[in-house]
Order: sequence, then structure tokens, then C-alpha cells
Amino acid sequence: MVDLKNLTFSYQRRKRVSPFGLGIGLSFVVLSVVLFDISFKTPLFQGLHRFGSRSNSTFLSWPFSFSSTSTFSSTLNDTSIVRDSHHPVALNETLEEMSDPESRNFKNGSFVVGEERGRDGSQSHKNSIVSYLVDSSGKNESINVKENTLQGEDSGENSHVNSVEEHNKNGLKNEASEDKIGYLNSNISSYKECDIFNGRWMRDDKKPYYTPGSCPYVDKDFDCLVNGRPDDMFVKWKWQPYGCDIPTFNATEFLERLRGKKLVFVGDSLNRNMWESLVCLLRHSISDKKRVYEISGRSEFKKKGFYAFRFEDYNCSVDFVSSPFFVKESTFNGKNVSFETLRLDLMDATTAMYRDADVIVFNTGHWWTHEKTSHGENYYQEGTYVYPRLKVMEAYKRALVTWAHWVDSNIDERRTQILFRGFSATHFRGGPWNSGGLCHKEIEPIFEKAHLAKYPAKMKVFERTLEDMKTPVIYLNISRLTYYRKDGHPSIYRPDYQAGQQYTAAVHAQDCSHWCLPGVPDTWNELLYVSLFKSGKGSWRD
Repeated sequence: MVDLKNLTFSYQRRKRVSPFGLGIGLSFVVLSVVLFDISFKTPLFQGLHRFGSRSNSTFLSWPFSFSSTSTFSSTLNDTSIVRDSHHPVALNETLEEMSDPESRNFKNGSFVVGEERGRDGSQSHKNSIVSYLVDSSGKNESINVKENTLQGEDSGENSHVNSVEEHNKNGLKNEASEDKIGYLNSNISSYKECDIFNGRWMRDDKKPYYTPGSCPYVDKDFDCLVNGRPDDMFVKWKWQPYGCDIPTFNATEFLERLRGKKLVFVGDSLNRNMWESLVCLLRHSISDKKRVYEISGRSEFKKKGFYAFRFEDYNCSVDFVSSPFFVKESTFNGKNVSFETLRLDLMDATTAMYRDADVIVFNTGHWWTHEKTSHGENYYQEGTYVYPRLKVMEAYKRALVTWAHWVDSNIDERRTQILFRGFSATHFRGGPWNSGGLCHKEIEPIFEKAHLAKYPAKMKVFERTLEDMKTPVIYLNISRLTYYRKDGHPSIYRPDYQAGQQYTAAVHAQDCSHWCLPGVPDTWNELLYVSLFKSGKGSWRD
């Protein structure tokens, strides 16, 4: 039989709580609440504190529309353009990814905040984004950075989305409109550290630097607007590198740093294109134009030879030496036959015209084609040996080695800065230059990188040659930026062009290799200007 007294006693004993125990319990609860609230304010728990709160999200909201929060979650693991409050961003990898549409972490102009690692590899706790909205004039307007909800402020979203749509209405493709958003603060990366040749074209209504038709030294074949080209938007573009702003071209400063010196362009007609551009850019800053002249009095520069423009006020000259191969064009005399050859092992005689220059800009490439080198048959010569057959790329490599050896043996790098301008893209549709290739009616650049041609094989050969040189050479890598500009060629707009013959002329040979002036070569000279500053040699030292 169960003892009811004991059962009752046992039950009653469980219910009883001593006053002392109750006091201890309440004190523990109060102390825990206080400590737990303080702990949320430390970095260790800060992320947890914000995780469930949309009003205090760790994502930074921008005044652009976001499609949904899934956009963020799907791209969160990708590299984003972020800046720790104490450490600068490592821009090289980030910007390379930004330049690739497939890895670009933004939609409708909005960046996604990612995770940044510190220099020691640890994850940063505080992220912020510094971004720039670039308007149609090319000016950078900073966007305020603040923490907010993922949706952003209604008024900000609508205003900036409309500005993107306005860019599209002006003829810019979607990618180009997106590309105008997100340039980093130039203070993050100096132009001296960033790759100034990796970027994109942007509208700039302040261009060109000189009025079309105002420079009498532009080759008539390059003076497109004077020759009747009806559109002028091709002169309204500027090159914007990723991650930095480059100094605006200052002709007066360029001439001042060139005072008492000699700058020479050596190469083919594309370097003549660039030379004429620089002459016009510099001449535009001179009030008394009579104090700028070609020393022999010539105004036509197509023939092979040496041309020099003197700027009297600065006691300097800007010259051009025609040397499309660098190496010597020769003649082989056999027993019963004589024929032209190209001596791959000898520089041509023009070296005497530029070996004393202070700055030399070389280029070669456009004459190294199958057609212009006799199909490589009995044309290339080394010593007394003429190759029965040699591929053009192999011949090009051997000629560059000869050029490199000459530079290393004859140039004093303490005095002379050597530059090599990369291959300039052509844009022939429907055939090559001598078989009906066209670029007529191209009025805007290419905007999608997927439509660009591959990096030129000739420039890969050049880069390998450069690795073996002891003389420092600045590589003006303009190939990619010219690929975009299918709109910048003379096409049919030559001196004999007449509006009534437009469609008839379009079926004949067009110039889709050279560039209109003003135009793309002006940008090459802007990058030449910046590259000389980056080198910091001689008078170009800060």
C-alpha cells in the first residue's frame, strides 16, 4: 500500500522554492540581458545583429533600381568593387573582371557589395563602395555612399534609371549605358599605376581638340568632314581607362616639356596618321601659326622620306620618318636575274635620321601582309641567302629581332625614350582592302566586347621580342581601343568624293585602315602624353 503522506509530502517539496534561490535566478536573468545587448555592439556580433534587419542591411543601397534581392544573392560570391575604410582596393583583378561582361557584378548600373580580404588574407568587417556616375559630357559626378535598404529611395531610383534610358535613346547600346556607370574614384588608383589602355569609349561633347578643317597639315585623305562626311559624332568620343582618370591633353605643357628636343615617329602610314594628329594638336595651341612649319616647306607627306615640323617658340621639332618595315628593302642580283628582296638582318638607311632623337615612336605591321611581301616567295633575304618560301609571321619576327638589336646597340636609354605603338585595327566588311572591303555608313563604335577581334598575332610576336631587350620600351597598346572604332575610318570620304556619287563610290575601294582627323589618332597622342608622364624620364619627370 502506498503511503499517502509520503506522496503528498514529496509533491509539496517540489513546488517549494526558497526566497534565496529566487533572488539568484532573477539576478542572473537581468545580468544576461545587459551583457547580451552590449555584445551585439562588438564586431564579433555586429553581423548577426544586422542579419535579420532590412533597415540596417550590410548591403549599400544605390539610387538605381534593383530587380530583386536574388540579384544580390546570386552574385554575392563574385568579386565586386569594394573598398575597406582603411585599405585601398586591389584594382588590377577587380577592374579586369569589371571589364568582362560575363563577370560584371552589376545590373542597371548597380554594384553588388562583396567581401574584401585584408592584406593578411583576413576578411574585412566593414565594406563600402565608391562609385561614379559618368554623364554624357564625360564628367564624373560622385554618388553618395550610405547604408540603406536594398530597395533604395524611390526618387533616386527613378531619376537615375531615366538617365540610363536617355543614354540609350542617344544611340548607345545597353552595354555602353551600363559601362558609363561605376568608374572608380581616381583617387583610389593613380593613372601611373593603372593600365591606361584597358578601358572603354565614352561620349564627350567637348571633343575634338581642334576644329575639322582648321589644320592645313592633315592629309587630304584623312580630312573626312571637309571631304563631305555628313555625320560628326565620330569625333565626340573619349577614351576612359578603368579605375583611373588620365590627365587632359595639354598642348602647351607638351611643348614646354619638349623644349629644345626632337620627337620622331618612325614607321608606316598609320604612324604618319598619328604624326599629323600630334602636329595639329600642338599647332592649335600656338597663337602665331606662322611659327609652326615643315622645314622643307612641304605640305604633302605621302611620299617616302623624312619630314620635320619645327615649333619655333619652343626650339623643338616633331618629325616623321617613313620606314614601313624597319629593315632594308633591297635588290638581289643573280647570274641571270634580279629581283626585290627584304633584308631581314639589316636596318634600313633611315636610322641616321632618328638615332639622335629624344623620343622615338616606332610602329610596323600593316605592310607585313601576304600580298605586300610577294607571297613570301623569293622575297625575304638574310646575308646572301634568299628564302624560297617563308611565312610572313616568321619574317616579321626576324625583322623585329633585328630592330631590337639595333635599339639595344645604338640608343642611350638615359637620353632617349623609346615607344612602340601597337597594331591599329582595320574594319573591312565583305573582303580585304584590295577586294571590295567596306566600312561605309558606320556611324558609331562597337559596344559589345564579344564583337571585337582577337588580340593581333603580330603583337604577341612583338611582346616576346620585348622580353629579350635590355632597353626600356613603352608599349602603346592601342589595338583593343581601335577595335571598338569601326566608325572612325575615312571610308569613301576622300577628296574626290561627291554626294551624288555616294552609292557608286561605296562599291569601290574604301579606306578602312587609316583614320579620320580629327579622330582616333588624337586619342593615341593623348595616351602618348600620359605614357611619357608615367615614364618620368628627363623633362617628363614630375
